[in-house]
Amino acid sequence: MLISEYLALRSQISVTTGNSIGANVPSTQEVNDSSESFAQALQQKIAEKQGIAPRGVEFTKHAMQRLSERSIDITEGDTLERLNKGVEIAADKGSVETLVLVDKNAFVVSVKNNKVITTIPQEEMIGNIFTNIDSTVII
Repeated sequence: MLISEYLALRSQISVTTGNSIGANVPSTQEVNDSSESFAQALQQKIAEKQGIAPRGVEFTKHAMQRLSERSIDITEGDTLERLNKGVEIAADKGSVETLVLVDKNAFVVSVKNNKVITTIPQEEMIGNIFTNIDSTVII
């Protein structure tokens, strides 16, 4: 057999090992895609709730994870509207990083970037120290 015949034959043969270890484990890319789609879905829901294009605060990937992990529903009631109002008040006062308290939840917001950095429910606020903020808005 010539080497060219071997190479042609080799490309036609498929090899299966029968080893299915890790076959159902999602890849890192699939996991990232699903968390990004969650973030997009949440941003879309927020926009629908406001009835306008998403012009309010945005949420970092970390903040989106915290919302999900801690079961914080910002679409409930007027939470998002009040959060946006709190960020607006902080911006008017010249704040850069602020803690916005809305009902039983705390939001650490980068005012200059208009992004929520993290979210904390009331149960987890006890005993915490908020650092790297220059203001607090209670709304």
